[in-house]
Amino acid sequence: MFARSKLVPELMVTELHKSLHFWTSLIGFNIAYERPEAGFAYLDQSGIQLMLEQYDPNEDQWLSGPLEAPLGRGINFQITVNSVEPILQRLAEVQWPMFRPCADVWYRADAVEVGQREFLVQDPDGYLVRLVESLGERPCLNT
Repeated sequence: MFARSKLVPELMVTELHKSLHFWTSLIGFNIAYERPEAGFAYLDQSGIQLMLEQYDPNEDQWLSGPLEAPLGRGINFQITVNSVEPILQRLAEVQWPMFRPCADVWYRADAVEVGQREFLVQDPDGYLVRLVESLGERPCLNT
C-alpha cells in the first residue's frame, strides 16, 4: 500500500503536462497516481510528496485569491536529494534557467552549522524549488 506523507502541498498549475515534465523528467519525482480527466497528479520521490492540480476556472477549486504569475510567491520548497548533480545536468540539457546557481552554504542551527549544496529553480508556473544535498554538520564557531 502507498504510504502518504502527513504534509503534502497541492500546487495549482496552469498546464499539467508541462508541470509533470518538470517534476518527473527533470527533478526526478514519480507519478504515484493520477486522474488525467480531473487534471490531477500525486507525485512521490522517496517519501517526498506533492500534488499537482490544473487550474480550471469552471471548477469550484480551493483558491484564496487570483492566480497571478509567478505562482507560490513567498514560499520555496526545500527538497533533499542524495545528489544535486544529476538534476543539474538534466536541467542544463534543456537549458532550464536557474533562480540561484549551485553553491555550498552553511546555516547555523543552535550550536552547529548544517551544510548543504543547494540551488534554486522555478517550475513552469514560478513555484520556487530549492534542491539540497546534505554536506553534514560542523561545530558553530560563533554561537
